Amino acid sequence: MSLSVRNITKSFGGFRALDDVSLEMATSGLLGIIGPNGAGKSTLFSVISGFMAADAGSVSLQGKAMDRLGAASRARAGMVRTFQVPREFHHLTVRENLMAAAPGQTGESLFGLFLRPGRVRAEEAAISAEADSTMEFLRLAVVADTPAGRLSGGQKKLLELGRALMAKPRLILLDEPFAGVNPVLVAQIAERVTALNARGIGFLVIEHDLDALSRLVPRLVVMDRGRVLAVGTPDDVLADPGVREAYLGGGAA
Repeated sequence: MSLSVRNITKSFGGFRALDDVSLEMATSGLLGIIGPNGAGKSTLFSVISGFMAADAGSVSLQGKAMDRLGAASRARAGMVRTFQVPREFHHLTVRENLMAAAPGQTGESLFGLFLRPGRVRAEEAAISAEADSTMEFLRLAVVADTPAGRLSGGQKKLLELGRALMAKPRLILLDEPFAGVNPVLVAQIAERVTALNARGIGFLVIEHDLDALSRLVPRLVVMDRGRVLAVGTPDDVLADPGVREAYLGGGAA
């Protein structure tokens, strides 16, 4: 089963941000996307995750067309994204942020809150236990009761990943998980992603840190000017003259 992106085109006025972009990956896979600024990476993520509609082309997950579904519906179908700038609730604790990310809670509606209090309590207990397990896995338990706004950049990236995990996804789209993160936490994030991938959760990753991304993923997609320039192993694509010229300015990889 796979994520299939076919012939995606997206323009803003006269600027074509995506030009006939196609890619495919197993939903249990691990694929990286690289490219210079303006290559179309973030626009592609927004289209795949449903935050932006394509002008043409299609996106399917597990054989099901996603094109008419918004971001929330795609998340319920198993595809969740994170953002380059984490979107945590600053004044809520780490635990509260994770619990708020759990979907489909009965207590979110007035009907459920007042007429099904027993069910609400049972769900909250289960969600709290899930949040505790997620914090342990991500090594955030030590800051469980800390307001999220006081976390370091790397901890916020881990919390963003944790919020995605609370939705029980099949596939997570990670937008620059290593940006602004110190090397120790870069290694920790990469380790957790690898462990989750071993459990069967797939990852599509945008990242500018070529060294860290090349160690993390077995395959890379290189984008430039809204098009796919190359696909292959990190060694193969970084040795490609066209990639070197577009991404590295012709310098040494």
